[in-house]
Amino acid sequence: TAEHPRCFVCSSENPDGLKLKFRVQPDGSVLAFFPCRPLFQSYPETLHGGIISALLDAAMTNALFSIGIVAVTAELTVRFLAPVSLDRGAVVLGAIDKTTSHPLYYVRSELAQDRKTLARATAKFLVRDAL
Repeated sequence: TAEHPRCFVCSSENPDGLKLKFRVQPDGSVLAFFPCRPLFQSYPETLHGGIISALLDAAMTNALFSIGIVAVTAELTVRFLAPVSLDRGAVVLGAIDKTTSHPLYYVRSELAQDRKTLARATAKFLVRDAL
């Protein structure tokens, strides 16, 4: 987005970035596909937890962007439920969790592979101009 034009996860302008394209879904959530390439390995055949965390965080950020809110992560909690395989793609989804008001927002995300949730996160985001 224009708010962070060289973001590692979702900017098309960052030559070394992941270039995820989040799309707004009918229910207001955002969704993106991530190809789990061997480049992002931690343990053998397993997607690195730091990459998973970044994907979950970006999904939540993009959920807020989709309603015109520019905010930064104030607190992030990630639950790793099962390993994410490198041999197939994954889907990452972000949604606003609670109806809140400026400047604090509660957001959630999940990463799924083969329609099974393998990681999820919750976060508090603070509107950037409130800092």
